[in-house]
Amino acid sequence: MLTQTVDYYLKIRRACGFKLGCQGKLLQSFARFSDLRRKHYVCSDVAIEWAGLGSSVPQRARRLSEVIRFSRYMRAEDPLHELPPPVFGIEKRLRPIPYIFSQDEIQRFVQAATEIRCHSFRGKTYSTLFALLACTGLRVSEATALRFEDIIPDGLVIKGKFRKSRLVPLHETAEAGIHRYLEHRRSYAPHEDHVFISLKKKPLFPWDVYRTFKTVAKKIGLERKPDPPRPTPHSFRHTFAVRALQSCTGSRDQITKHMLALSTYLGHCKIHHTYWYLEAVPELMKDIAQRCETFFKGGHP
Repeated sequence: MLTQTVDYYLKIRRACGFKLGCQGKLLQSFARFSDLRRKHYVCSDVAIEWAGLGSSVPQRARRLSEVIRFSRYMRAEDPLHELPPPVFGIEKRLRPIPYIFSQDEIQRFVQAATEIRCHSFRGKTYSTLFALLACTGLRVSEATALRFEDIIPDGLVIKGKFRKSRLVPLHETAEAGIHRYLEHRRSYAPHEDHVFISLKKKPLFPWDVYRTFKTVAKKIGLERKPDPPRPTPHSFRHTFAVRALQSCTGSRDQITKHMLALSTYLGHCKIHHTYWYLEAVPELMKDIAQRCETFFKGGHP
């Protein structure tokens, strides 16, 4: 059964630190599709037929690319697995244009979060959470996973992707804000060790944050637009990264060191994920173009 082979493949890859959430679901769907056709090895025709069920060409290319990666791996053990040709083209994952908050928008957002109706503790929780995202650039999942033991005198210990941990220092104002929240938080649910909790005294989930973000954004007139860039909770992280790069001045060596430090701080597994911000934000590209022009005219970049 190909479903068993896929389960084996996912187990091995996940043991290496890969989460394979969406990818795993796609491969399990393909395996069920193949088993129904009594194909217990990767068959090119069946793979192309399954991938063709995607609603768009990029989606079909992605579906088939997942099967191709899976087949390449499994062929090392069993050559009966066929390697489908990329008939829908090469998979291209274009990152959307990031939404960058202004300082005023962040202040209004945090203030509006404190005024959430239902319960004052809920307002304190989300205003503190959104402020923390804005001043640290944490992922939403990293913030909701924080526990008391992760708050140390030097900052926050973040358990990120691929089971790696990093230290995120806190500005004294952010540290004071966290401790003010914890004074209310400890008495509300003393037996739960997650920092951010819901009114049910349970840990917050990322989808709770996304739902509340949408409510607060609508309240301050920052509604989701039909075309990018669109504000999301991840926009706090984008804004932090862009402002950090905009504040960098000096020689090329200093900029390179700054970029490496920022990549480590953000927990990027590959530095090109950090360099993406240079091309994603017009203001940063304009700065680069001006530096290049100065260099070619004989000045210092």
